[in-house]
Amino acid sequence: MTRKKQDMRLQIRENLRGGKGSIGTLHCFEEDELFGKARLCAFVTLEPGCSIGGHTHVEDAELYVLLEGVLKGTDSGEAVTLHPGDAMMTGGGGSHSIENLSNMPAKLLAVIFK
Repeated sequence: MTRKKQDMRLQIRENLRGGKGSIGTLHCFEEDELFGKARLCAFVTLEPGCSIGGHTHVEDAELYVLLEGVLKGTDSGEAVTLHPGDAMMTGGGGSHSIENLSNMPAKLLAVIFK
């Protein structure tokens, strides 16, 4: 299955997980297209000053791969800085958060596995 960017659904979410600002989520594929293996596959954009608040993954796992920009965050309580090409996987009761403290947008690929 191929999906062109112009055919992907854009969702804007405010204060995601208690974070700051608007987060753009461009859904590559919808949950019913992910063969029961994942519930999200999307490009996520965090504008400067925006964040996704801390949250835990118990019954699922989330993968972030940073494509552009720099993000600060936490990985199960540990402070982290992500640069393009870096990845973060959170599951098994772990928690994470991310924030764009730079003056440039940050873009990542996010996948939430069931």
